Amino acid sequence: MAGELGVGPEAVDRADLGAEAIRLGRVLAELMPDEPEAVGGDGSAPSPHELLPAALAGCISTTLVMYARTKEWELGDVAVDAYYHSHESPQRLEVEISHGGALSEEPVRRFENVAASCPVQRSLTGGAVFEERIASAATL
Repeated sequence: MAGELGVGPEAVDRADLGAEAIRLGRVLAELMPDEPEAVGGDGSAPSPHELLPAALAGCISTTLVMYARTKEWELGDVAVDAYYHSHESPQRLEVEISHGGALSEEPVRRFENVAASCPVQRSLTGGAVFEERIASAATL
């Protein structure tokens, strides 16, 4: 079905990490976040602050592709770039969406609402309640 609508098997999800980029694939077997060496980590993997915009970009692109399929819109390749300005006050996420399709004005206008409906964005803007528990390895 995806090929029929001009949408590839995967949307392209990117998060701007300065010199690096995270590309989310269809299967993510294991992910171990790390911090840069400058702040005490090993620098071996993306930091949690880098994973947040990657999760947002992946959610938005998936939401857009699924919606476009229901409308039978030809999107072509979809790219979502998410920039997390974690050192600003208040912290800010900036999202840029591009696609390779030839869409009229109506679908493009809808994209903003559809993108805002992705579950990750709703969690971030909705004021999630966190419940934390700490357990020793012996009780896990």
